[in-house]
Amino acid sequence: MRGAGGATSVPECHPGGVSRAGSATLHRPSSPQTFFFNVFESPAELFDVPVFITVLDSRSFRMDAVIGEFRMDVESIYSEPKHAILRRWLLLSDPEDFTAGAKGYLKVSLLVLGPGDEAPVEKKDVSEDKEDIEGNLLRPTGVTLRGAQFCLKIFKAEDLPQMDDAVMDNVRQIFGFESNKKNLVDPFVEVSFAGKTLYSRILEKNANPQWNQCLMLPVMFPSMCEKMRIRVTDWDRLTHNDVVGTAYLCMSKISAPGGELEDAFPALTKPLKATDLDDGLGFLPTFGPCYVNLYGSPREFTGFPDPYEALNLGKGEGVAYRGRVLLELETKLAEHGELKVEDICADDILRVEKYLRRRKYSLFAAFYSATMLQDVDDAIQFEVSIGNYGNKFDNTCLPLASTTQYSRAVFDGCQYYYLPWGNVKPVVVLSSYWEDISYRTDTQNLLQHAADRLEANLERVHLALKANGAPGELESLAAQLMDDVIADCSVPLPDVLGKAASTHLDQNLYRFRSTNLEQMVRAALRLKHEELSLPAVLEQAEDWLCRLRAMAEEPQNSLPDVVIWMLRGEKRVAYARVPAREVLYSQSGPNCCGRNCGKLQTIFLKYPQEEAMGPRIPAQIRVQLWFGLSVNEKEFNQYAEGKLSVFAETYENQTKLALVGNWGTTGLTYPKYSDVTGKIKLPKDSFRPSTGWTWAGDWFICPEKTMLHEADAGHLSFVEEVFENQVRLPGGQWIHMSDAYTDVNGEKVLPKDEIECPPGWKWEDVEWDTDLNRAVDEKGWEYGITIPPDRRPKAWVPAEKMYHTNRRRRWVRLRSRDLAQMETVRKHKQDEQDGEGWEYASLLGWRFHLRPRRTDAFRRRRWRRRMEPLERTGAAAVFALEGALGGMTDDKSDDGKSVSTLSFGVNRPTISCIFDYGNRYHLRCYMYQARDLAAMDKDSFSDPYAIVSFLHQSQKTVVIKNTLNPTWDQTLIFYEIEIFGDPKNVSDCPPSIVVEIYDHDTYGADEFMGRCVCRPSLQRAPRLSWHPVLKGGRNVGELLAAFELIQREKPAVHHIPGFENELSSALDELCAPALFYEGLLRWSEDSDLPYPPPQREPNIFMVPQGIKPVLQRTAIEILAWGLRNLKSYQLASVTSPSLLVECGGQLVQSCVIKNVKKNPNFDVCVLFMEVRLPSESLYSPPIIIKIIDNRPFGRRPVVGQCTIRSLEEFYCDPYGEETDGAQEQADDVSLTPRDDVLIDIDDKEPLLPTQLVEGVTSSALINPPASRSEPQEEEFIDWWSKFYASTGEREKCGSYLEKGFDTLQVYETELERVEAFEQLSDFCHTFRLYRGRVQDANDDPSVVGEFKGSFKIYPLPDDPRVPLPPRQFHQLPARGPQECLVRVYIIRAFGLQPKDANGKCDPYVKISVGKKSINDQENYLPSTLEPVFGKMFELSCTLPLEKDLKVTLYDYDLLSKDEKIGETVIDLENRFLSKYGARCGLPQTYCISGPNQWRDQLRPSQLLHLFSLQHHYKAPTYTSDRLIFREQEYILSELEDGKPPNPHLGPAEERLALHALRKQGLVPEHVETRPLYSPLQPEIEQGKLQMWVDLFPKSLGQPGPPFNITPRKAKRFYLRCIIWNTRDVILDDLSITGEKMSDIYVKGWLVGHEENKQKTDVHYRSMGGEGNFNWRFIFPFDYLPAEQMCCVAKKEHFWSLDKTENKISPQLIFQIWDNDKFSFDDYLGSIQMDLNRMPKPAKTAEKCSLELIDDSLSASRFVSLFEQKTVKGWWPCIAEQDEKKILAGKLEMTLEIVAEHEHEERPAGVGRDEPNMNPKLEDPKRPETSFLWFTSPYKTLKYILWRRYKWLLILAIVLFVLLLFLGIFIYAFPNYAAMKLVKPFN
Repeated sequence: MRGAGGATSVPECHPGGVSRAGSATLHRPSSPQTFFFNVFESPAELFDVPVFITVLDSRSFRMDAVIGEFRMDVESIYSEPKHAILRRWLLLSDPEDFTAGAKGYLKVSLLVLGPGDEAPVEKKDVSEDKEDIEGNLLRPTGVTLRGAQFCLKIFKAEDLPQMDDAVMDNVRQIFGFESNKKNLVDPFVEVSFAGKTLYSRILEKNANPQWNQCLMLPVMFPSMCEKMRIRVTDWDRLTHNDVVGTAYLCMSKISAPGGELEDAFPALTKPLKATDLDDGLGFLPTFGPCYVNLYGSPREFTGFPDPYEALNLGKGEGVAYRGRVLLELETKLAEHGELKVEDICADDILRVEKYLRRRKYSLFAAFYSATMLQDVDDAIQFEVSIGNYGNKFDNTCLPLASTTQYSRAVFDGCQYYYLPWGNVKPVVVLSSYWEDISYRTDTQNLLQHAADRLEANLERVHLALKANGAPGELESLAAQLMDDVIADCSVPLPDVLGKAASTHLDQNLYRFRSTNLEQMVRAALRLKHEELSLPAVLEQAEDWLCRLRAMAEEPQNSLPDVVIWMLRGEKRVAYARVPAREVLYSQSGPNCCGRNCGKLQTIFLKYPQEEAMGPRIPAQIRVQLWFGLSVNEKEFNQYAEGKLSVFAETYENQTKLALVGNWGTTGLTYPKYSDVTGKIKLPKDSFRPSTGWTWAGDWFICPEKTMLHEADAGHLSFVEEVFENQVRLPGGQWIHMSDAYTDVNGEKVLPKDEIECPPGWKWEDVEWDTDLNRAVDEKGWEYGITIPPDRRPKAWVPAEKMYHTNRRRRWVRLRSRDLAQMETVRKHKQDEQDGEGWEYASLLGWRFHLRPRRTDAFRRRRWRRRMEPLERTGAAAVFALEGALGGMTDDKSDDGKSVSTLSFGVNRPTISCIFDYGNRYHLRCYMYQARDLAAMDKDSFSDPYAIVSFLHQSQKTVVIKNTLNPTWDQTLIFYEIEIFGDPKNVSDCPPSIVVEIYDHDTYGADEFMGRCVCRPSLQRAPRLSWHPVLKGGRNVGELLAAFELIQREKPAVHHIPGFENELSSALDELCAPALFYEGLLRWSEDSDLPYPPPQREPNIFMVPQGIKPVLQRTAIEILAWGLRNLKSYQLASVTSPSLLVECGGQLVQSCVIKNVKKNPNFDVCVLFMEVRLPSESLYSPPIIIKIIDNRPFGRRPVVGQCTIRSLEEFYCDPYGEETDGAQEQADDVSLTPRDDVLIDIDDKEPLLPTQLVEGVTSSALINPPASRSEPQEEEFIDWWSKFYASTGEREKCGSYLEKGFDTLQVYETELERVEAFEQLSDFCHTFRLYRGRVQDANDDPSVVGEFKGSFKIYPLPDDPRVPLPPRQFHQLPARGPQECLVRVYIIRAFGLQPKDANGKCDPYVKISVGKKSINDQENYLPSTLEPVFGKMFELSCTLPLEKDLKVTLYDYDLLSKDEKIGETVIDLENRFLSKYGARCGLPQTYCISGPNQWRDQLRPSQLLHLFSLQHHYKAPTYTSDRLIFREQEYILSELEDGKPPNPHLGPAEERLALHALRKQGLVPEHVETRPLYSPLQPEIEQGKLQMWVDLFPKSLGQPGPPFNITPRKAKRFYLRCIIWNTRDVILDDLSITGEKMSDIYVKGWLVGHEENKQKTDVHYRSMGGEGNFNWRFIFPFDYLPAEQMCCVAKKEHFWSLDKTENKISPQLIFQIWDNDKFSFDDYLGSIQMDLNRMPKPAKTAEKCSLELIDDSLSASRFVSLFEQKTVKGWWPCIAEQDEKKILAGKLEMTLEIVAEHEHEERPAGVGRDEPNMNPKLEDPKRPETSFLWFTSPYKTLKYILWRRYKWLLILAIVLFVLLLFLGIFIYAFPNYAAMKLVKPFN
């Protein structure tokens, strides 16, 4: 699975799902990331897996916070065209809260690729940058996403199976408590949708739980997830929970978007428009209330792990009904949804009651035949059940007569066994109770009928088209198709609107279907009147068919399927599921009945969990099913065939006393008359007929039918076996057991010496012999140990150990039919029959046998009496039988319990359908041939034979040795087959014929090769047709055969049991195979059959003329060119191979290649064979190629073989090739001259073989030296310009196209896949050789080499005297080895599979041819999935020895081994030999210099000359400016007018020759795109590689110079920015004194170079928003002028080894900031400019405004700095305020771009540092007020305080002085006064 996501505004992206996740961190949300998940799952499982794409914010403080999420399931991706969703936007929403609206959009491409799927090519639209996201959303357009709430009501479930063992219950029972075996299940429901899961409550011990809960699931609607999974699970306290069953609700079936139906008839293909949504047909998902049935593994509970547990999980087809759940789903549009579980209110529970009314249904099943049985070691019976009714092993419901009687199978004389029912067919009748949903099934059957009829009509038209029918016939078929569609679609559907039980979904679907049908009728009528072309009609019909099939699906189908099980003994073996509606009877008319209602159908049973039919078919049954309401039982009479009868039966028991030896009832411990078990007393007079029935005839003795069939029935030879048993105590002596001789199951038998040869047989072996061909010791013993309570060992081993207690050995003796005694057998059987019908056994319960033996102590015989329905009730009376047995048994039994409860189920009434006559048929199988079978033997071949089975007979064809394409040419005749039932039904639906093809092995079992199921034709002389042979669902060949079924005139009359004896038919059945094989059944004289076909050998008939294809004399010419890449055989390499070609029974052999290593081509290349092939190519046999290695001592093993199936492409008209050239001379002309002679082609004269000269003239081959063109052109015009001009990426190719230079052809596929070049196999095809059988059935056989050659097939005249047509292969190139120079140009790869943990890989290229290889490991490209290599590799090789050029991409790993990403292989030889000139593509012009210089070895005139010789055209004639070639004139002036003059062109004559060559369909100059494949995932593409190859034979001299395709290297440039001034900057701060100001500085950087951010110094205290800087920034960057992109190389992580390169456009960002010392700086505004398209600056600050950077301005207002070199002026900076853009300031700058050399010549320093020049920057003249107060205190005083507060300061100083004086005065005064007063010094 592949999801490539690009993204918008997305930091991180997690696609999850398939239990894995990938993640990518995106810093710039526009770099594409690719996630790969390799999954190995079955599609069914994978498609339900949801994919989550989650976008996370990696910078969030929380653990990666989810931004938004999108969910869909894998299936919705896979169902898109090409299995991909390409470049679509996903709407991301919050997974928790859908009401929050869109969280952003993510652009993704999602691809799901299975084996063989091709990855589509992604193309980026040019318009994508400005695209409309809404218009490309991954949604139906016009539908907005709505939050919705699924409200799933789960009411109850019923019939859940037992899931827990009954240990506790058994304990309770012992203590006498009530036990409840029924309810051993603790169910709860788990619902999941789009990754959300909810659970109901658990109800313990309840098989019919009533949850009555409502599960609320919030969803976004419409949803991209298709399935809601509903799973009933059994809760287990200790172990893990077990799943009971799984069901799905598919959203597409229970909702409709509406707007889908328009009047135009391609309705489904139209895009939806918002206006169409109002047609009232759309509806949200709704369902029910309705039961949903669960299917899964069989219901029987065992304590062991369930081998079929996966079926309960919904994987594969469930094999049994496991209960049903009553659900209702509503969808409410709700903005706020939450996950929650609530209880349902009582009203709702009552409201549902009306949907649950049950009615009684009856099911009738009559088994007509059971054939193709294989393992038949036990008796076989069939069980029919619907829901739980009829399940034999389930004791929760009434036991019903749901099984046929046990029968023993009989061998059909060839391969299979069948059940010998003869003319008495077992019948099963069941009653059951279900809701009546006839209004749904009627609609479904009506639509199904219409779809089936349309499909049949379509098939008829296609067949007529294939057979090239007449136009009139085609038209009438198409008209018939239209009429049928109109008729079928005009039938009104059953109206559900009036039905009480109809649900919302029923009503919505009714409206939807009706409108759809009306529309189809309108469209059909319009088509009919418009006389449209047949293809249009067919396309429309296919569309109708899809619509009908889709409408015929009924989601609310509460009727369970009918399940038929085959039981062997008590074990379930194989099953078939029949949808009930297919056999349902409806009163509404025949088209409302199921398609197989009451009809005989052939069903192949299958083993559980078997996807496709395996090598063994468990059984093929023909069964008639009728299912209907019991009120319609009477209607069944019209379908009933034969006579329905019920037998009352009782057994008469007798025993023999040991002493007396007489039989009697004395000492009998059982009732004299009892049921089959011998436990219940059933005297004859206790039986009474049921209602509607009456006795027919009296009691009669009727032995158990299967008794007549011994194990040897049907066989011609039989191995009688008996086991001799001995026992001992451990370590003791071996002694004979009490029952010394037993059969394989341990049942007692006679000692071997007493066993007599039965009548009709004779012993082949003289004596009994020990069987030593088993795992036994040398005397034939095997040993075992008995562990009680078993009576015998479970397992046997061949080596004796001390502890063994038992041993046994097998004695065998072969006997065969003695045909001489056939009559005596009949007599003997008759006597036995006329005997008293006793069956004998040693004890009751042991196996019974017919012939009395000495050891018998018990005997019994069966008495039966037939009842038949009364006239008035008819066949429908069978439905009344159920439970009517109580009337037949004696109620007063000994133990007082009512017998009916016991007897029910043991002595059920056995219902039979008896035919008093059967129709006799004669079948001829014309087995002509098979083709393309799989090789089953080691020597690459098989020995196929076919087994054809028809009902209970099968026959084999002869074995054809060593071939995969056997022609048997044999008619198998089934002389007489009896088919019961109405002959009309047989002709409408004849039984299938199964043809199985086996590989005959001398040792070991024959191996199954494949089978096909065919229908016999009832027309005389049918046409042979091809039938596909299938094995395990895969096509493994085809069979050409026809089958003719002929009804005989006289029917076979049968006896109705009870009136006469029924032995003879059984006898015939037993003896028929033997009689037939002995050829005793001769064609009778009065035969109504056609003549027998001619015999090749006795009893081997051929296919008669008239059916066999008409053969015609045909010539096959074989061009055997050579063998390549032969692998060794039996450890020795193949050295001297030769070729054997077989076709139509003829052989031709080539010469031997002397030494493959030196020259692997054949010396004599052309072989011829004359064969007789069918004139119709449809029947033509394949051509078989065998390669034989001629080894020493005459050993000639086949080392490889190949079958060429379709010969049509090789048919040719032998006279059509004739042209006017001379053939015998042309033989020597070719591009690859003979041996080592070189051709010198002179321009003036025609080339003839006589002019082969040695040496090469310079004029022919050496290109003149290229003159240097002006450097400006070199700069921008390189090979990449040409490449981008050719791919349409105009922005990267500069002025290339304006100069009128060549472009090249870019192919999206490999060159050999381009249709125009015939896969480059026009000269010879490459056929793969295979060998040996395949180990695993799913593997392809191994390729062991290649054969290069071709064929021409044409008819020869029937008259041998007429001269033969000319030979076809006459002009061949040289056969010797050729030395060649190969130039491999690897351009780029994309879509590679990531190999490293970071989701990238580090690819490099490795190229190998033969033993030479070039490894470019040191030049690996780090971390990329789209590497651009741009490399040319040159190597030489020798063709044809080294023809395969292998280009491999590896992922470089430092520590581990380099991993292979993928590889592609190119066959150089095909390119070399092709007439399309694939060696070297032709350019558009002939240039002798410049970027498109001629690179081939030969000039155009020489190439043209060679071309004319190879094709026998007249040589071209030149005049001054024109050339005439092949009747066409080329004039130079016309061809080159209107093109710009190209200074590099060569001579006119060469240009003319090139123009002529380019018109001949040769390979042009090209680039091919090759998918890469890895050997680990052989069919899944790993990416694509763009490349091309030039191939030059060295014999033609030196080629021209190679192209230089080195990727463009980014050049180093320097961007010098001088920030001069700023104006009008926002003032963001307040000064101390409260003035507005800003401390401005400017920061700048180039996007992608964030580590090189630069700042100016700070302009402090700008009061008016001015700033003066005179500051220089210098940004170095690497730039690609041709692509106008910057290259940024960075390490992704510090531990990364390499830098990752990204290309981004050159964006320059400037920001203005306000500097703060003690807090974060404040951002003021910014401007971002693309240097290629920057706004022109304003000349003055006044003119600078926001309008300058308005994107909507004309292009002239923008300039490219790379063109201008220097720009100076004013630019505006922007800030946002209230979501509006405002002007944040103006910047005056000079921007200059300088190349590297110029930067060195004119240096400049950063800021104002040295070298401060170019230009010199003075210090800025800032006002004196600009300073930082913190660092300049003086200036702070001067400018901040003094200026503003001068007077305040002076006043303050005066006051201060005054106060100072006052203070001093106060301080000094007291002292002074005291002194004055005291005057101490005086």
